[in-house]
Amino acid sequence: MDTIVSPAPAAFERTPLSRIVDALRQVPALNGLADSECEWLATHCEEIFLACGTQIFREGDPATKMWILLKGEVHFRRQQGGAGLFIGRAGQITGLLPFSRMKTFGGYGFAATDVWALQFDRENFPELLEAIPSMAQRCVSVMLDRVREMTRLEQQTEKLSALGKLAGNLAHELNNPASAAQRTASGLIEELRVYGQQKFLLGSLCLDEKHLENVRAWSRRIAERARSRPADPVTQVEREERLHRWLREHSVAPSRPVVPDLAELNISPEDLDELSELLVGQHLEIVLSQFASSARTERMAQAMVDSTARIFELIAAIKDYSWMDQAPIQQVDIPQSLEATLAMLQSRLEKVQVERRLAPDLPSISAYASELNQVWMALLENALDAMHDRGRITLNAHCSGDFVVVEIWDDGSGIPEDIQGRIFEPFFTTRAPGSGALGLGLDTAQRIVRQHRGFIHVTSQPGATCFQVRLPVETLRAY
Repeated sequence: MDTIVSPAPAAFERTPLSRIVDALRQVPALNGLADSECEWLATHCEEIFLACGTQIFREGDPATKMWILLKGEVHFRRQQGGAGLFIGRAGQITGLLPFSRMKTFGGYGFAATDVWALQFDRENFPELLEAIPSMAQRCVSVMLDRVREMTRLEQQTEKLSALGKLAGNLAHELNNPASAAQRTASGLIEELRVYGQQKFLLGSLCLDEKHLENVRAWSRRIAERARSRPADPVTQVEREERLHRWLREHSVAPSRPVVPDLAELNISPEDLDELSELLVGQHLEIVLSQFASSARTERMAQAMVDSTARIFELIAAIKDYSWMDQAPIQQVDIPQSLEATLAMLQSRLEKVQVERRLAPDLPSISAYASELNQVWMALLENALDAMHDRGRITLNAHCSGDFVVVEIWDDGSGIPEDIQGRIFEPFFTTRAPGSGALGLGLDTAQRIVRQHRGFIHVTSQPGATCFQVRLPVETLRAY
């Protein structure tokens, strides 16, 4: 199917030649053309008008036309995900150009506004270049500008995609400790009220100094033993039953449930026998309630410390991964770089066994650290996709001559042999449409490795796929 455009409506006369020539003089790429050359373009073209919203071509349609946009704006997008590729504005030459190897359109195009353009068919390119020889150089310059713009857009799209994935992984990882800290803080506020009330009741007992010191000594002994010997979950139920039985036999009924807390502290009926020699009746109930409340408060405070420590670990990991606030070229420790990337993927590694075979004497390499981490991210995500987030990943790193060699193995389904030669092509992906895959991950990884004067290679069969990256040790000045 060819382009879905319309020539100038029959109800309207063709635009006067002088007006077309004046419009062509506003096209920067045509600056310096002689009057006769502008007139040749104006008389050997098909004038087209497009209403806003008109579709010009579809993804996969053959590319056979060149357009000189005189008015309006044309947008080119990819069908999958609607990712923007290019915007053609008045004063630009677009579409198929002489010497271009483009065969089909990689997206769909539509008029974003009303458009007035001149259209040239591919079959007329030889005649065009013969009549206006300078058009060869002009079109090549346009192509180079377009390639640079497309490369910039591809890189920006891939960075945004990587940022989205990174943000998603980080949000997932932060959610658990943040939620735990929030729940604990809420419970701690209530427990502090209870603890304060128990302290008030304990003060109302008016115990003499000797009794108080004995109770304090018992509390310290129990607390130290609990820290040195954590509660055994296997015997937890049995211990609780014994404590319940002791409380019933001694007619002790604390105002709040205390048995689970006492059992978790490894308190036995023998310990309660010792305390009952110091206190009886209501006094015993109040002290046990106060002791359990104190234990709960300490446990909640420790949970908050652990949760916030995990949040700080994640923040440190993201700083290590992104090399935030540091110079672009760094002495990169490869094992540390791999670990920082794994930390960003922790939410996907719950059912994955990661085996590390990293040589202990690996030298640091001079590299663009944050970009090198993008390579590990792309390769690890590719491995996880192939494994459906379950299986084994093996990280192998060693020296070979003047290179550091990093291998990432997975035991996924493998890459079919007929597409192994295409996996590094931009926008090539085997994932289903709508999955969010842009097909730029491996292309970006290869580009970064090449910029570091390195090499990337893949071997694959079912159950054993290996991406091998070879990076030179010497200081780089590749960019």
